[in-house]
Amino acid sequence: MDFQVGSLVHTRQRDWVVQPSDDTDVLLLKPLGGTDDETTGLFMGLPGIRQTIKSAEFILPKAEDLGAFDTARLLFEATRLSFRSGAGPFRSLARLSFRPRSYQIVPLIMALRLDPVRLLIADDVGVGKTAESLLIVKELLERREIKRFAVICPPHLCDQWQRELKDKFGIDAVIIRSDTQARLDRDIQGDVSVYTYYPYQILSIDYIKTDTRRNVFLKECPELCIVDEVHTCANPDGQSSAGSQQQRYGLLRDLAKKEDQQLILLTATPHSGKPAEFQSLLGLLKPEFAQTDLLQMDAEARKRLSRHFVQRKRGDVIQWLGEDTPFPKRDGGEFSYDLSPDYAAFYDNLLDFAQQLVRRSESRSEGTRGSQNSRYWSALALLRGAMSSPRAGIEMLNRKLGNQPQDETDEGVGDNPVLDTEGGQDTDVTPGHVLEKSRWTSDEVKTMRSLLNQMEALQSIRKDAKAFYAANIAEEWLGQGFQPVIFCRYIATAKYVGELLKPALQKKWANVDVQIITSEDPDEVRRQRIDDMSKSAKRVLVCTDCLSEGINLQDSFSAVLHYDLPWNPNRLEQREGRVDRFGQLAKTVKTYLLYGKDNPIDGVVLRVIINKVREIRKTIGISMPFPEDSRSIADAVLQAVLINPKKIRTQLQAQTQLSIDFSTDAETAIIGSKELEVSKAVEAAAQREEKSRSLFAQHAIKAHDIEVDLQETDAAIGNPAAVEAFVKLAVRFLGGQIDAYQKGYKLYTHNLPVSLKMALPDKAEMLVSFVSPVPEGYMYIGRNHSFVENLCQYMMAAAMYHNKQHGVARASVIRTSAVAIKTTILVFRVRNVIRERGGQTDMVAEEMLVWGYRGSPEDGDFLNTETDEGIALLNSAQPSAEMTPPQKVMFLEDELDNLSYLKEDFDKVAYDRAEKLVAAHERVRQVLGTSTVTAARPGSKKYQVVTPVLPMDVLGIYVLVPGK
Repeated sequence: MDFQVGSLVHTRQRDWVVQPSDDTDVLLLKPLGGTDDETTGLFMGLPGIRQTIKSAEFILPKAEDLGAFDTARLLFEATRLSFRSGAGPFRSLARLSFRPRSYQIVPLIMALRLDPVRLLIADDVGVGKTAESLLIVKELLERREIKRFAVICPPHLCDQWQRELKDKFGIDAVIIRSDTQARLDRDIQGDVSVYTYYPYQILSIDYIKTDTRRNVFLKECPELCIVDEVHTCANPDGQSSAGSQQQRYGLLRDLAKKEDQQLILLTATPHSGKPAEFQSLLGLLKPEFAQTDLLQMDAEARKRLSRHFVQRKRGDVIQWLGEDTPFPKRDGGEFSYDLSPDYAAFYDNLLDFAQQLVRRSESRSEGTRGSQNSRYWSALALLRGAMSSPRAGIEMLNRKLGNQPQDETDEGVGDNPVLDTEGGQDTDVTPGHVLEKSRWTSDEVKTMRSLLNQMEALQSIRKDAKAFYAANIAEEWLGQGFQPVIFCRYIATAKYVGELLKPALQKKWANVDVQIITSEDPDEVRRQRIDDMSKSAKRVLVCTDCLSEGINLQDSFSAVLHYDLPWNPNRLEQREGRVDRFGQLAKTVKTYLLYGKDNPIDGVVLRVIINKVREIRKTIGISMPFPEDSRSIADAVLQAVLINPKKIRTQLQAQTQLSIDFSTDAETAIIGSKELEVSKAVEAAAQREEKSRSLFAQHAIKAHDIEVDLQETDAAIGNPAAVEAFVKLAVRFLGGQIDAYQKGYKLYTHNLPVSLKMALPDKAEMLVSFVSPVPEGYMYIGRNHSFVENLCQYMMAAAMYHNKQHGVARASVIRTSAVAIKTTILVFRVRNVIRERGGQTDMVAEEMLVWGYRGSPEDGDFLNTETDEGIALLNSAQPSAEMTPPQKVMFLEDELDNLSYLKEDFDKVAYDRAEKLVAAHERVRQVLGTSTVTAARPGSKKYQVVTPVLPMDVLGIYVLVPGK
């Protein structure tokens, strides 16, 4: 190519900046001051095309550009905020629609240290693992170290990942799963697979794990893969769901075998309590880690693992780098209720029937062990379902009596219908007759029909105390300003609760929005329904565990009620983590359990498992993964409720509340050895978890190592405060109106130019915010919002093309008391070409420089760029006396004449700035442990990292004449 990367050329009646191109036959051009979307490629092999392209220089300001000095700041900010390629060591930050929290840079630094990237991010629920992983992806894309990536996640999280990529990172990714594959194939030109054709992919792990697809994906997958909820892909250790999970693990194991494959693994619960499963995840990072014992490893082994593993709790990041990260306070507790007389009588009858099933199974000599187990679990499932709600119990009994098969959507339940499975699978379907291995006797059929009639009569708030209390709790929370989510175990229960709550709550609030969401709803329907609920002032969401993992609900909800106690406490934290996370605007969130005081099933689960987990969380400040699967709890409940039910019920009724501690001897006598085994496992897991998090919180990466660079990045590209100030100033300059209003601003659009209105909703007024988390009901406006982009382009065009109505001054002369001697301020736009050590591709980065001098240039009294003297004058100087137009022209032309003598000084300014950028790169390289580089001054023998493209663009010249 004849044209230097970063230089200016003129073609097609417009000035362009030459961009790096991977094709030597294509000249890639971006309009000067334009957007990335306007980038154009010219094929240089076309006849005569080279003759149409001329080298160009940026036009200096002239007398026609004279205008009001107070608009100089508008031009400076408009140009700065339009940059999308920052020159600092973190190049992705200029392209984000949000400002990452400082602590979220730590995983990025860790990733940049690794080649290839193999990283396990296990930060606490709600800290921001999604943003941390995508920040790494964006940085590697901007550095041109990768060209493609894939997100591998459970199917129900695909849409959320797609929105995160688009809204926060400006990346359009396709979703590849069973319902999209055919459409994507139709759009492909040529004989290539979707994994090759689409550079940015979001894949359902259950879609690509099968033998028919995995081999193609493994062969053609992108250079980098993010795996979300990776704990669901651990090599299963004796679980009944081993088939599905084994396939997931097999896929990742084979992916990790590719030496150059880059992997970012995400989970809030990496350690399930089973060492073999955790070690299988570590083995994906490096094979030798598969034998790692966290509690026994020596210092050297810990150091090696810590390069690949970060695990921080909220306390580690609440205050970091002088930046507060607001997390809500969690108000947790329990609500109890007594069964109504009718429900208590029904429960006694149901318990008798369940015991008969167990006794019959134990006494039968015929049949297999599997048949006996089936009866155990069938009895326990019936108890759990009927105590969840009459509707769930009715559905179970109807299936048994009607010989109806199990619902096909109840995946992962295996041979135990009581289990609360993990892995993002929808497990909210009530178990049915498919688990029954033997026929019912006539007496059993008669009893079931009687129980069915009793449950039919219990379906009302008057007779169902559980539903009655849930309605009262929801009413109280709504009155206090909370918006609750009510989690149920079964679809039937969720529908039942929602149907009862809606008319009960509408007696007080006619417009209350009560919605029911279960696994029966497609993903897009779930999301749309949740989004629509945000428009209602009062709202209650009743749902199943299909929303307990990965879905973000903090924008619209601030309380969680566990209508049904989960039998896997990991699910408890997953539910509560939907609202208790960064971005939650409420200072306090409520997380309460609802349990029956005289319900033995709730008693076992609450007393021995949930209360212990909650107590540990309060003590050590972490959300601890439960060390056993829900089969352990099911075994404990089976022993307590069906083997010795009368004894435990008598003991429970004698207690005033279930959270009272038992002594070891009393506990053994009452609840049995199974529960004690689980209890001890929880305590042991807590000790392991506390030590693990202290070892891998990444305290070795200190805040001051990157503090200067983040501050300089904010100064170079503009932080949220700069965006706020610019938008307010620009809107008012254009005749619009934006006023402070409650938690943000109210923007009125009626006087704005049409081109700016197009970037906003079609409303005469709207609430906007420039901070994140965004207040409810407000629209977030960040530096990459289309309205800000259009506003920047409008201001720059007004300056360059002499828009008389909205003139933004490239030149101004004023008398002011802000200076004691004539001071000239020059505003430069400089393009720097950056290349990494060993890199083959240049990158163009832009930034603003403000420089100047007092008196005459020959005096050598230059403004101090280190203290930003020039910027300070742009912000503070005010006209103190009138000047005639001829006077202004005279002063300006004198300074323009001086510019021809300042070329060497200008070049020195550019090289000095390049040296500062090198220092910034060097600081980060020291953190990363890589080698030193220098600036590219003429004659430099060392490796070039920052090369300024000369001459710099003189955007503006402003003359301050002393006067009162």
